[in-house]
Amino acid sequence: MLYLVATPIGNLGDITLRALETLRNVNLVASEDTRKTGLLLKHFGIHKPQIAFHEHNEKRAARRVLAALAEGRSVALVTNAGMPGISDPGFTLVREAIRAGFDVTAIPGPSAVVMAVVLSGLPAHSFTFRGFPPRKSGARQRFLAIDAASPHTLVFYESPYRLLKFLDDALTVYGNRPAAVANELTKLFENVQRGRLAELRAWFEQNPPRGEYTVVVAGAGVDVPPWEVPDAAE
Repeated sequence: MLYLVATPIGNLGDITLRALETLRNVNLVASEDTRKTGLLLKHFGIHKPQIAFHEHNEKRAARRVLAALAEGRSVALVTNAGMPGISDPGFTLVREAIRAGFDVTAIPGPSAVVMAVVLSGLPAHSFTFRGFPPRKSGARQRFLAIDAASPHTLVFYESPYRLLKFLDDALTVYGNRPAAVANELTKLFENVQRGRLAELRAWFEQNPPRGEYTVVVAGAGVDVPPWEVPDAAE
């Protein structure tokens, strides 16, 4: 059996009982970063052999995992934080394991995407997760434009090095829509900034980004954010 094990995105207390039970019982752990996973396992008193499984060796490591599964061994796939396969290595392995006829399951857990959406104050009943945008402005604007007419809330990941440029391009493509930018989720200094894209751009100009960010942008047609006007029913 291949287990996709979600791990904490910050606070180690968010790991689930099922995740701990699974990590204790599998024969092998495939880790995006064996050092970081080693610290997680040590924290919970778990001792398991690991192999590296990251974007630079994914195909080669997948063959090792499939070989272990073929021998009847159980394997847990773990990334640095969150669910494997969501903007992290895992998709290729899952596809190949399914093709080979092996059982695959997931152990759910913390998600920066879901947490950012529900904390944003923007509509959460329907959203589109777009992952990391391209690094260059032209490609990034074309990437953003794909969803310019979408009524669904949009969710992106971005690094601190490109957050300001992302907000610039989002403002160019979407106009001054309501948005929220979240980071340090579940950690001591958890922070969610809400406002319009231009306001958020100005805020981060004065407060240099640190750490990875989840950006939530209102869909087309959401012109007034809920924090600007009270609900008429209240």
